[in-house]
Amino acid sequence: MVTDSSSDGGQHRRSPQSEDPLPGETATRPGGGPVPSFEDGKLPRTATAPESDPSSDTAAGDDDGSGRGPGTGFDADSDSGPDSGGGMMRSSVIMAVGTLASRITGFARTIVLAAAIGTHLLGDAYHTAHTIPFILNDLLIGGLMASVIIPFLVKRRKNDADGGRATENRLFTTTVLALFVLTTAAILAAELLIWLYGSQFTEAQFDTSVYLARFLLAQIFFVGLSGLLSAMLNTRGRFGAAVWAPVLNNIVIMSVAGMFLLVAGPGRTPETVTEGQLVLLGAGTAGGMVLQALVLFVALTRTGYRWRPRLDLRGSGLGEAVRTAGWMMLYTLLTQAGLWITTNIANAANVASIRQGLDVGAGISAYNLAYQLFQLPYAIIAVSLITVLLPRMSAHADDHDWDSVRSDFSRTLRTSAFVLVPTAFAVAMFAEPLAVLAFARGSTSVADAVNIGQILAVMSLGLVPFTVFQLMLRVFFAMGDTRTPAMIAIANLAVHSGLALASYLLLPPANVVVGVAAGFMVSFLSGLTIAGMVLSRRIGGLDGRHILGTMLRLHLAVLPSIAAGLGVLWAFDSYVGPGLATYVGAPVAGCALGALLFLGSARLLRVPELSAAVELVRGRLRR
Repeated sequence: MVTDSSSDGGQHRRSPQSEDPLPGETATRPGGGPVPSFEDGKLPRTATAPESDPSSDTAAGDDDGSGRGPGTGFDADSDSGPDSGGGMMRSSVIMAVGTLASRITGFARTIVLAAAIGTHLLGDAYHTAHTIPFILNDLLIGGLMASVIIPFLVKRRKNDADGGRATENRLFTTTVLALFVLTTAAILAAELLIWLYGSQFTEAQFDTSVYLARFLLAQIFFVGLSGLLSAMLNTRGRFGAAVWAPVLNNIVIMSVAGMFLLVAGPGRTPETVTEGQLVLLGAGTAGGMVLQALVLFVALTRTGYRWRPRLDLRGSGLGEAVRTAGWMMLYTLLTQAGLWITTNIANAANVASIRQGLDVGAGISAYNLAYQLFQLPYAIIAVSLITVLLPRMSAHADDHDWDSVRSDFSRTLRTSAFVLVPTAFAVAMFAEPLAVLAFARGSTSVADAVNIGQILAVMSLGLVPFTVFQLMLRVFFAMGDTRTPAMIAIANLAVHSGLALASYLLLPPANVVVGVAAGFMVSFLSGLTIAGMVLSRRIGGLDGRHILGTMLRLHLAVLPSIAAGLGVLWAFDSYVGPGLATYVGAPVAGCALGALLFLGSARLLRVPELSAAVELVRGRLRR
């Protein structure tokens, strides 16, 4: 699952079928947010992203073609950078539109893939093979990129006499060679890697997944290269390509999945799929990542960068930079351990379900598809607030102004909860019709989609704890502490793993993945409990009385909406029955009526965040 540098408690990484990294989840933040550096488990409290490097003013005489004067990382006179008025507005618009396009095309890609390969054994074989490249990249490359490489490049571009050109060339050369070696080794070890994540696969499923992996593991090279290219673009103040390139990747995979469905037809299994069809699926998917890396490389060259291979690493500072990433590497390892457990248990449960003659996809494919829907409210609502929160909270932490840190955390949590509490219950109630509407076509049956909806319903009930935990982690990061989140991730992993194993041993195979999803959500309750106690002790409280009061009123305010939603579901089930009218009408009618009741109840209960939300909407409309 594709990762972001933000934490999810060491349990889950976003699927490679999900959208690109979210704004506010990456190590560098457009707008001057802090750039993590994990030296001795600490984040620098005042580090900010560099100003832009104007590509239009490239100096022809520069031997590296960077267009910079020695020792500078930006041109202060340029109006094209994100820190200037017009440049910031253009960058914000480009990123906003690009992120929206990426989310739309990413979700469309998920739907087309579900239709093409389904959620049974072929779907699990593909998802497992497609997940491994991102796992290996996270373990060996991705964590370093987020925690070490970006701040290292920023420092060298600002301080080196040559503007960091030699360092960039050394880093680029070393990364390309390391990725090539890693990718080659992974392809040669494809059978072992698939066995690690699908030890209970059927023989045909295992062979199919290995065959796909021979193509998909090639993505390791291009995923890692894309990360480095994005980092180098970000240090130049260029963010547009990084948010738009994944759109092309989405379109390519969507086209490949559509062609596969057209050529192979729905309902293919590991026993009936042909080698030619697998080549289309595997090579086509990898081709999307190749195109993404190519677009980013072209964008980087347009800033004036010219790669000159260098391997003289002695005294370059790269070794010292890598050694500072210890806590980040531990955090990443715990994350991938949780994913390994989830993938193995879900794959094994689906095989057992199919062997029992149950015609319902209930493995890692169903889990991934449910997660795509689950994370959308968090991505749309909470991440935008987090993006604004972290720089301001970091500045307050740097001044040891704990009252302001506490106020920032409380306000952001309560504002997010005002939207996320009713959203969580709405998604949980209407999860099944929403999943059927989104996924029930092609190789994904209505029964498969209903199972996805059940997983989504369980996940949605954990949306608020998930968000609260993410916000608590941002407080640790603002304080310059990554060691404590790594320790908390151990507890999260223990809870999630224990409940996942219990689900596998106690539940029917078709319901195991629902139990795994429940364990994933419960782990955040334990995580936020531990994190809350630690933070409260460090900063003198978390405004708990105010937060708990708001949470209580929000949950009371949502009760009439829940009753109305259940009534709408009953009415449609009783008088309309299964069909498009129910799958569309029930969620629309239930959410519209529920929203009105929630707003009315919130006003009666005098929820202060209601006024803040109204003012926010008014401000947006005035623009």
